[in-house]
Amino acid sequence: MGGENAVNTATAQKPEGYRILNAEDLRHLIAHLPLARQLGGRPETWRIEEVGDGNLNLVFLVRGKGSSGFAVKQALPYVRLVGESWPLPLSRAHYEHSALTRQAKHVPKLVPKIHHYDEALALIVMELLEPHIIMRHGMMAGTLYPKFAEDISSFMAATLFHTSTLAMTAENFKSLMAHFAGNTALCNITEDLIFTEPYMVAENNRWTRPWLDGHAAKIRQDNDLKIAISRLKLKFMGSPQAMIHGDLHTGSVMLTSDDTRIIDPEFAFVGPMGFDVGAVIANLLLNYFSQIGHENKPGIRDDYRQWIVDTIEKVWTLFHRKFLDEWRTHGHGDGYPYKLFDNRHGTLALERERESYMGRLFRDTLGFAAAKMIRRIVGLAHNIDLEYIENPKIRATAEARSLMLARDLMVNTSDYRDITVVTAAARRINDTTPELTERNQRDED
Repeated sequence: MGGENAVNTATAQKPEGYRILNAEDLRHLIAHLPLARQLGGRPETWRIEEVGDGNLNLVFLVRGKGSSGFAVKQALPYVRLVGESWPLPLSRAHYEHSALTRQAKHVPKLVPKIHHYDEALALIVMELLEPHIIMRHGMMAGTLYPKFAEDISSFMAATLFHTSTLAMTAENFKSLMAHFAGNTALCNITEDLIFTEPYMVAENNRWTRPWLDGHAAKIRQDNDLKIAISRLKLKFMGSPQAMIHGDLHTGSVMLTSDDTRIIDPEFAFVGPMGFDVGAVIANLLLNYFSQIGHENKPGIRDDYRQWIVDTIEKVWTLFHRKFLDEWRTHGHGDGYPYKLFDNRHGTLALERERESYMGRLFRDTLGFAAAKMIRRIVGLAHNIDLEYIENPKIRATAEARSLMLARDLMVNTSDYRDITVVTAAARRINDTTPELTERNQRDED
């Protein structure tokens, strides 16, 4: 993933006119665009700050007179988390813009509005979401989001259904596949960092040492787990069901108590639906286990833990219902052709198949959720839900509990008949698994 040749390749992939912008470059750029009028005042009075804290891109906030403003995202020609030794094509901005545009057709109130796109600069100017915050930060602080389950389930049901062959003609679906087929670099990141490297010795891997040394070693030795993750990787690479967001977690959600927006779909491609749904479930589970490190005395966040559990159950239950409602109302795609089932017996048969389809999707969801949980603990990129726990023993305890559930979800998926079995298992592990000590760490080794 590194090396001089790779860096040269990345340089060669830069479009003519591309340059990495700073605040003053951006000020000059916006000043010459029609949208500058929306900011008001003179360009030199605009306030511009770079706030990107993600792994890949620059993110600027541009504020003009009063409450006017924009968020501006520019792709870098490398992975920001690592540096120029890990080049990355700028075309990911093209795919993010394409995904946002398509999502807006189905859920316009759940994605940011795009004001300007500059392909040469790999730059998107979009709606400034204020006073929204990243959901992950809010959950670490114990903030309740009463509309989240309703909104995220609507987002997933609409965007996944309407970009699948359940709603689309075969011709249009194949065109959609072709459009996103070039987003291979970001798919490669997923394939390496989620489905491969956490299960082997790899330079990128890291975990809470020494407390999780034994757990990481067990993962590398667990052939049942490695078979299970390989099946999931095969499904990720070879099951084009719908246009998926590709990185749908609580860090890709900005919200207030009454408004939710989904951001950052640069990993979008046509893949398995369960990958998106599983990513949401995984991040809620990780936050559930992380609460031990965010409460100032034991048990003070029990009510919040209960809210997380309730939210996990609602996310799946609402998604299940809404997806089926979409299918029953708009199911005129070339998958399951409606004309094959245009009598009473056919209608009943199709309804049974719909429930069977959702059962398969649920199992995919659990497997992908487990994969997401494991990668965030022993892989390269971790969640701040866990990373910001200062006491390493407490952090490792939360992580070990997460790994315990994830391993069982992935290997024994059929034991989890519905979402309440998942949340019951999370509760049991959280309540009965003792905190790590130096002694049981040595036992793990």
